[in-house]
Amino acid sequence: MKTEANPIRGPLNAWGLRALEGVFERTLGAQKRRLFIDLPDEVVELGSGPGSNMRYLRAGTRLTAVEPNPAMHDLLRASAAEHGVGLTLLAHGAEGIPLPDASTDAVICTLVLCTVSDPTAALAEVRRILRPGGQFLFIEHVAADPTTHPSLARSQRILRRPWRWVFEGCELHRDTASLITEAGFDSTDIHSGTARPAILPIAPMVWGRAVR
Repeated sequence: MKTEANPIRGPLNAWGLRALEGVFERTLGAQKRRLFIDLPDEVVELGSGPGSNMRYLRAGTRLTAVEPNPAMHDLLRASAAEHGVGLTLLAHGAEGIPLPDASTDAVICTLVLCTVSDPTAALAEVRRILRPGGQFLFIEHVAADPTTHPSLARSQRILRRPWRWVFEGCELHRDTASLITEAGFDSTDIHSGTARPAILPIAPMVWGRAVR
C-alpha cells in the first residue's frame, strides 16, 4: 500500500515537525524514555516523520521506518546517522506494511494513528507483523472528554476540518484507546492524561503498550 504525500503539505509538515522537535521533547520526552527503555535491537516504527524518536533508541538499533511522506526521508537518514541507528526506509502507509507475518518483536508509534485513513487496518498490520509476545508501544493524542474538558472538546470540534487539511489527515476526535483495545491483542495497558506543557488542541493523550 504505497502512498504519496501532498506535494505542498508534505514538505511543510516535514519542516514543521523538524522545527517542533524541541517542543515535543519537552512535552513527551520523559514519557518516551520510560516507554522505550527496554526496546530490542530491531524495531519497526510507524510514521517515523523526521526521525524525532531516534534520540530515544540505543546506538546500534536497527530501525525499519514506515514513512509514506518522501519529504521526511532525507531528514530520517540524517537523524539515523546522527544517532548511530541503522535505517531501513519503507515508503508505505501503516495500513499495508510490506513485512512478513510475525517478523518483529517491537513496533513503536507516536502521534501517528490520528493521521492514518484506516487505523483499524493499521493496528491489524501491527498485530500481524509482531511475533507472539511482541509489543506495540504508543503515545497518541485523542478526543477530549466533553464532560471534563468542555472547552478543549469544543476547540477540537471547531478546528477539526482545517487541522485535518493542514496536518495531512490528522483527526482530533479519534478514540484511539478503544481502537487499540478492540484490535485483538492478547493484553493492553493503556494510560491517559494531559500533555504538560499542553500543546492545544492535542493535549489529551493516551500511552502504553499492547502485547501480541
